[in-house]
Amino acid sequence: MRTWVSSSFLTIGAITAALAVFGLIVAFAGVDPIQVWILLFKGAFGDAFSWQNTLQRAAPLMLTALCVAIPARAGLTIIGGEGALVLGGLACAALAHAVPLPGNIVGSVMVCIAGAVAGALWIALAGWLRQYRGINETISSLLLAYVAIGLFKHIVEGPLRDPASLNKPSTPALDEGLLIGTIAGSDVHWGLVVGVVACLAAGLWLRVTAGGFALRVVGGNPRTAQLVGLPATRLILLGCALGGAAAGVAGAIEVAAVHTSANASLIAGYGYAGILVAFIARQQPVAIIPVAILFGGFGAAGSLLQRRLGLPDASVLLLQGIAFVFILASEALRDHNWRATYIRIMGFDPPAPPKEKAA
Repeated sequence: MRTWVSSSFLTIGAITAALAVFGLIVAFAGVDPIQVWILLFKGAFGDAFSWQNTLQRAAPLMLTALCVAIPARAGLTIIGGEGALVLGGLACAALAHAVPLPGNIVGSVMVCIAGAVAGALWIALAGWLRQYRGINETISSLLLAYVAIGLFKHIVEGPLRDPASLNKPSTPALDEGLLIGTIAGSDVHWGLVVGVVACLAAGLWLRVTAGGFALRVVGGNPRTAQLVGLPATRLILLGCALGGAAAGVAGAIEVAAVHTSANASLIAGYGYAGILVAFIARQQPVAIIPVAILFGGFGAAGSLLQRRLGLPDASVLLLQGIAFVFILASEALRDHNWRATYIRIMGFDPPAPPKEKAA
């Protein structure tokens, strides 16, 4: 309990420090930082429209954060969720274009499964390179993301390009029956529910199932995993595949619920923002939900900062980058002996407890 409280305070402190530094930067630009802070939270959570925009942006963040969190529990640092997302969206559009699908929820599920398979295979490739070729998974997953984006652009602008898309190359639009609708009475699509359910399911799987426990053992102590005979390589590939599948589903949902086709708008940085969300949530799938909502809100507030204060819409990316730096810095303080620091600063060392007298 004490560890959880300490971690929460460090995380809140890191985000607060990031907001303070961001306010200092905009102050040098001649903008009132207090007004910036107010508009940030007003644009994210100020009214029903802001909430809907926030939740819609939070949906892909939950899934791309899982692409980091699940492999992390197996001991891998995967940061290539952007590649899995764009390939998931491409697979969704490609399947709908190549195969006649039922124009109902079955067809929607099928295009999401196609996205999941594409994402799973792509991130599992990074795990395979680590296990069988000794290539660092952080570097390989990042480079594979650039390869995926290049492959995405080549196919969208070439073999799958819709001739009607002149100024903005896109694949043919999905049929109306394949599109994912919105939750009744709102503008938020059902991808939010998928993201929440995926985070809860991942948390339960890691916590209460034998497979999830085995994955955590492999990530926490590989030597112990080998001694007890756990199939470490198989579990690592499974963790990578599950994480990649989550990011692939995010891409498929963005195509089927937001863009209706695969185009350059899909490369929106959700995969990279998911890294930040996962680190702030300390790789805990359930904790990803509120963190994704918070950072979805920051993204939603960008346009309000631009309209009201003349700041660039991308200024929230600067805030996210600062927050990422402070979160990484806070990790170094997580196990710090604060009592020893207090004693060193104050020059006061409490007396040792009295020794028991010998009988």
